[in-house]
Amino acid sequence: MKLYSDLPARRTVQVLADLGVVAWVYLCVRVAQRVHDATLGLAEPGRRLEAAGTGFTGRMNQAGDSVDGLPLLDDRIATPFRSAAGVGDDFASAGRDLVGAVERFATVLGLVTALTPIVLVVGLWLVLRWRFVRRATAAQRFVDGAPDLDLFALRAMANQPMTRLARISPDPAGAWRRGDPEVVRALAVLELKEVGLRPPPVSAAG
Repeated sequence: MKLYSDLPARRTVQVLADLGVVAWVYLCVRVAQRVHDATLGLAEPGRRLEAAGTGFTGRMNQAGDSVDGLPLLDDRIATPFRSAAGVGDDFASAGRDLVGAVERFATVLGLVTALTPIVLVVGLWLVLRWRFVRRATAAQRFVDGAPDLDLFALRAMANQPMTRLARISPDPAGAWRRGDPEVVRALAVLELKEVGLRPPPVSAAG
């Protein structure tokens, strides 16, 4: 499998692009963490409400326990205190529900903040990298010697713009039919550059 180009300039761009994608993913994750933490701050009123409700329940139960068992009164005074403690339980439950809702919202918001830009950029990067790997890997199997250069020269005449072909030869098709080695090699190099490959050494192609 051919992951990177043989051409130094293109290979450098590919390596920088790979590192850039990694840096982008890290940046998106860090931003998402900040968003998550900031959103969790909205749960502070819920925590206060839960704490207040729990404290109120504790004080009411403590007051009920302190008057429970007084002579002649039995639990007639303690019962109202313990009933009032239920109000504190309701407040505490509402606070917990609010905190839970904010935490769920913070998690979803953090995931969306991270995944949306990551999926867009990494998806595009994967498409481009896979297209290069597929083309370069397929082409590399054919780059061995002179017959292969002839194949890539033919592809160059079919795929490359006329202006590029004209810079190589005023009659590239005629030179290819005659088997002109210099023109064939120049045409092949033109096509091989498109897939990030170098032609075989002159000694191997001769």
